[in-house]
Amino acid sequence: MKRLTYLLLLLSLPIFAQKTQKAAAPTKPKLVLGIMVDQMRYDYLYRFYDKYSEGGFKRLMNKGFNCRNNHYHYASTITGPGHAAVYTGSVPGVNGIIGNDWYDRFLGRTVYVAEDTTVTAVGTDIAGTEGKRSPVNMKTTTITDQLRLATQFQSKVIGIAAKDRGGILPAGHSANAAYWFDGKSGNWITSTYYMKELPQWMKDFNARKLPDFYKSQKWETLLPIAQYTESDEDNQEYENVMPGEKLPVFPHAINSNTAILTSPFGNNMTKEMALAALKNEKMGQGAFTDFLCVSFSSPDYVGHATGTHSIEVEDTYLRLDRDIEEILNHLDATLGKGNYTVFLTADHAAADIPAFLNKNKLPGGVWLGAKEVNYLNGQMVEKFGAGKWILSTDNYQITLNRELMKQNKVGYDELFKLFTDELISLGSPVYQVVNFHNMANTVIPPFYKTLVENVYNPKRSGDFMVLLEPGWFHSGSKKGTTHGTMWQYDRHVPLLWYGWGIPVGETTEQTYIADIASTLAALLKIQEPSGCVGHPIQPILKK
Repeated sequence: MKRLTYLLLLLSLPIFAQKTQKAAAPTKPKLVLGIMVDQMRYDYLYRFYDKYSEGGFKRLMNKGFNCRNNHYHYASTITGPGHAAVYTGSVPGVNGIIGNDWYDRFLGRTVYVAEDTTVTAVGTDIAGTEGKRSPVNMKTTTITDQLRLATQFQSKVIGIAAKDRGGILPAGHSANAAYWFDGKSGNWITSTYYMKELPQWMKDFNARKLPDFYKSQKWETLLPIAQYTESDEDNQEYENVMPGEKLPVFPHAINSNTAILTSPFGNNMTKEMALAALKNEKMGQGAFTDFLCVSFSSPDYVGHATGTHSIEVEDTYLRLDRDIEEILNHLDATLGKGNYTVFLTADHAAADIPAFLNKNKLPGGVWLGAKEVNYLNGQMVEKFGAGKWILSTDNYQITLNRELMKQNKVGYDELFKLFTDELISLGSPVYQVVNFHNMANTVIPPFYKTLVENVYNPKRSGDFMVLLEPGWFHSGSKKGTTHGTMWQYDRHVPLLWYGWGIPVGETTEQTYIADIASTLAALLKIQEPSGCVGHPIQPILKK
């Protein structure tokens, strides 16, 4: 009997060893890397696919999980709200980030999304508002805040982006740091919200004078220009000319810090910052999961300048692909494959340039909204009395002068009728005008009505919102592109997952931007952000 017991014990040892080995696998990733690309359309993954390297976008797509039907869940698709929505898992109406700017009725002026007048710049001695930045205008927590809370603030969180809002909002309220590029000084800076002095590694990074190096270069195409068959020919009349140049053609001179950002070199500089933070802050090398938020801002500058079908945009993405590959290779070498989690998405997509659409017999155009607004203000003066009736038109929203309305005993319904009578007419590109004070009677398809409702914040939003027809946008220029509408081309963005906890596969089931924070919370086994409205993406969690 004893011999039989001993034999059974020996047979069970391999099973016990396997269980022990499995239990030793990490229960959480060492690091979460959140990559946001400013103004990345979903179709860029596939239009430029054949020219991508195997280690960048293709690695995330083919060795990770691809949510191919991923959209924004609200109508105001711009940078500030996009970054906030990804990390709060919320909507502008709740997290308060309704635009890059909005009119503050309590202050009587326009407010910038990351504005904080109580703090000052750290990293530059040049006076200006660039350092008066923090996340105080965001009214909910982020997934990065929740990670800090879950580890009693022992997880390290850092945000990095050329645009201040791109680094600040993702990092959340409790971040160790957020860094952004200051075009006046050429330094990467932060504010006293985070620290009193830059760490030594940041001082050393600024001492490298990377902007001077980039300004000694020319932006040539990565590949022979004849190979850019996925894009329009160079030198189109609807492309903006780069600063200091006469024609919108390659090669481009890099003669200012603004030109650096309007080129792939802005992404390259951001990548260098990310690598420096990973190395010097030893991110992912401690006892708790760390979180690095990186936003690549240059695609937005390039897209606004040259549009969605320019060689400049394609070349920017081919080079960004290499930047992402370099970051992933660094993480492989320092943390090990399978020990970190990555997600990649965008803060919004972009519309095709109307002139490009029209050239190809497709509908679209530019709405001269400022001219319409001036006319409407004149109509109100003529009908109701003198004064500035319209205080702001930010974010396609009309903010009315409520004091004038009260003085002249004019109601919202009366003004709303005036607006709709004028704006919705034969030949007008205005699809509908929404009265935020009477949403129940707004006649638009229910799907789009929800997108508009998710934008409305009682303290920050305007009174009416103008919805343009698909293909149209509000701009002061007929060159370059923009974004900000509720239509698919502005809302459909990539969502790629890779690494620890992520299966290989894809889904065409509907996912929304708000689902990212919720999915991360489930993966990390922590509380979702305070205003989260998303749902965990189930195919990812079935690994």
